[in-house]
Parts: sequence; structure tokens; C-alpha cells
Amino acid sequence: MTGARLAPPRRGKETGEGAPAADDRSRIRAFGLRTRLLLAFLLVAGVSAGTTSALTYREARTALLQTAQDTAVTSFRDQVQQTAFELPVQAEGMEEVLRDIARKGKPHPWVVFAEYGSIRASSGENPVSTVITPELRRAARADPHGSFERVVKDGVPYLTIAMPMVFKASPNSVLPSGLVLYAVMRMTDEQVNVDALLMAARDGALPGLAVALIPGLIAARSVLRPVRKLREASRSMGSGRLDTRIPVRGSDELADLARTFNETAGQLECSVRELREAEERARRFASDVSHELRTPLAAMLAVTGVLDEDADGLDADTARAVRLVSSETGKLAVLVEDLMEISRFDARAAELNADEVDVAEAIRNTLRHRHWTDDRVRVELPGGIRARLDPRRFDVVIANLVGNALRHGGTPVTVRLRTEERAPGTAVLITEVADSGPGIVPESLPRIFDRFYKADAARTRSEGSGLGLAITLENVRLHGGTIHAGNRPEGGAVFTVEIPLHTEEAGG
Repeated sequence: MTGARLAPPRRGKETGEGAPAADDRSRIRAFGLRTRLLLAFLLVAGVSAGTTSALTYREARTALLQTAQDTAVTSFRDQVQQTAFELPVQAEGMEEVLRDIARKGKPHPWVVFAEYGSIRASSGENPVSTVITPELRRAARADPHGSFERVVKDGVPYLTIAMPMVFKASPNSVLPSGLVLYAVMRMTDEQVNVDALLMAARDGALPGLAVALIPGLIAARSVLRPVRKLREASRSMGSGRLDTRIPVRGSDELADLARTFNETAGQLECSVRELREAEERARRFASDVSHELRTPLAAMLAVTGVLDEDADGLDADTARAVRLVSSETGKLAVLVEDLMEISRFDARAAELNADEVDVAEAIRNTLRHRHWTDDRVRVELPGGIRARLDPRRFDVVIANLVGNALRHGGTPVTVRLRTEERAPGTAVLITEVADSGPGIVPESLPRIFDRFYKADAARTRSEGSGLGLAITLENVRLHGGTIHAGNRPEGGAVFTVEIPLHTEEAGG
């Protein structure tokens, strides 16, 4: 005896599975293809705008500072070269000379400082500058052509220029005099202009991103429109409309995808049509053959019944042959009836004629009508359990399971009945049929309810039609229930039928 477990139907509302699935779909939609395309487009636009703004800002800033710097250095060099100093330099009158140089400062006023040995003088209030760095002083002593440096002190930018006084020793050489003049110029105006450039670059990039969103939306829509149509067509085909096709426009990759989808859909529609036609022909053939066999089988059963009654008066070989013919005719009659029943299920013509019944009494009637009231079958049937069932089909379920257990399992066979609360307000009727045999081999469990499946490959013949468990499965499904097979820990196979419990009081 073999069996397979069928998973019970999933109840998203009862188990709370529906909400997480909806949340997952929301997250997927929130980060769907449209969002990713827009983000990618905005990222490219942002990088482009940012790079362009940064390069423009850098070039404009460099040009602005370079212009002010070159003007100041050139002007200071000219002023120094045009000013004559007597050596050795005297402190008297030095400040006046420095003020005269400072007044001619370009592009902004300077503060001029002079350093000669221990002499320190300036055109301003302090004789020594706190902006001039030691590096600039070393560069001035090393380079007779002068040097300059940009310095920021206390948040204020300065341009500092060092210009040593030299005299020509020959046409091609100069000698330092030891006097070094420094010019310190504030670059506040240039810094204001640089800050304005930065603000303009930033203010120009942000509207650019906003404007880039419009072509991004247009591009995303043009890309997503075929994808959306493909999704809708796939859903339509999944719901059974195999004639669904996608309009093909253009010659790009998405158009190729639409053409491939249409070709695949056409081939699938053709294949499914052929399969359905073949299935319909096979179902009609089985039904027609079964129907045509019923009349001759009825006559054969009547004849074999008469022969069975007279078999005792025949010789041994003839009696044995008569009984064999009678037995095989009975099996053939059962097979034909089962084929007719399974054909009705395949054609979806089976109907459920439900009525409220006492389940325990219905099971006892099934066992009594088949004379299974001896010690081979034990029952654990609590009273008072009523449910809406189709009495005939429930009788077939119990009879097939108990008969299968008696033929292929070990006695005693136990039939148990109980109810179980699966969720508030939802009860299930559970019927178990367990035997005391060796159980079901694991490799046979997945196919136990297949039609004509035999767990023992060497057992080519059996007392049943090979359709009993398949018919049982269909009858249970017709009640909205499930059935599964397994093995008990203490040994033996067990078939468990679960049917939703409905009563007249619950509204049927």
C-alpha cells in the first residue's frame, strides 16, 4: 500500500501571510524599474552638471585670481625698479618712499614693507607684517626676480609679494643689495567674486537637475511602456487568454522582445490547443469505451452469476474456470465503473450533492454494507459530529481507504474520527484510516494517488482497479478538503482526510 501527502491549502488571512506579501510588492514597486531609471538618469545628470559646474568654477576662479595676481606682481616689480635707493639704506625717509610705492598699488591698495639687515619699515602702522611667511622670505633671498604667495589669515585672503633690490654687476649678472621690499594686498574683492561664482555654479546645477527630471520621466516612460505591456500580456496569458499579443512598434531591442513574446505565445497557444484536443480525445475515448462496455458487462455478470450457482455441480477444472471468469468479469465491471467516474471528474461534470449527516453513523453504514464489522476493522467514532457531506461520495472515500488498507496493509484497520479547530470560527473534520502493515515505502509516497500506480513493480495484477485512491482524492477535493498519506511511528500506513466542517447551523 502506498500514499502521498497533499499540502493543505494556504490561508493568507488566517496565518498573516497576506500582509508581508503586500509589503514585499510595495517595496518592489517603490524600487521598481521606473524608480531605478529615474535615479540613474538623475545620477548621470547630477554628475554631468556637478562636473561642468566644478570645472567652470575652477577655471573662472583661476582666471580671476590669476588676473589680480599678475597685475599686482607686475605693478609692484615696476614700482620697485623705478625707485632708487642709496646704499647703505638709511631708516630716515624710508617710510615716505614706501608710502609713495603703496599709493600706486594695483589692482588694490598695498601695504609695503622693507627689510634691510635690522632695519624694518612699512607704509602702514606696523613695521613688520604678520602675513609674510618665512617661506616667502627664503624664496626672496634665493630668487633675484622676486616671488609671491597667497595667504589666508583669520579668514582674510592676502597676496604677498617679495621683490629684492639688486644692482647689475655686469650685463648678464646681478648682485643682491640686501634690501627686500614686500607688498601685502588684501584680496577680499576677489574672494567675494569667487564666492559668487560658487553660488552661481550651485544655483545653476540644482535647476539643471530639476529640468533633467522631465526628459528622465519621458525616457523612463518610453522604456517602461513596452515593459508594462509585456507584463499585462504575461498576466493575461497566465489567466488563460493564450491569444494575447503585444503591438510591435519600432526596431529596437524592446521591439525584438515584443516579437519574441508574440512568437512564443503563438507556439504556446498551438501546443496547448493540441494538448487539450488530445486530452479531450483521450477522455472521450475512455468515457465512450466505458459506456459501451456497460451493457455487455451487465449481461456477462448475469451469466457468470448463474454459472457460479451451478459451479458446484461441474467437474473441478470446469468449476475453477467458471469461478475465474466470474471473478475477472467482476473486476472488469469495477474497472469500467471507476473509469466512468474518473471521466466525470476529468470533464468537470462531477457534482456535490451535500446534506447534513451524522458522520459517525455514515462511517458505520459504509462498514456494515461491506460486511467489515468483524475484528478486522476497529472504529473510534465519537457521536454528535455532524457535517455537510455528499453521502455517496463520502461513502466511496471511506470504502476505498478501508478496502485499500485491508488488501495491502495489515489488520486490524482502525478508523478514527475527530474535529479540530484550525482558526477562530474555522473547524476541520478529520478522518484517519490506519492499518497495521509494513507501511509505505518512501519513494512511493509522492505517487500514491496517481492513477494505476502500483507500489510493487512485480505486482502487475491486484484485486482493485488501480483507480481507487485517485477517485478518493477527487472526491475529497470536491468537498474542498485534502488527503495525505504517511507512516505511523509504531508502524503501518495512515491516510488522513481533512474536510472543512460546515453545518446547517453555520449557514451550510
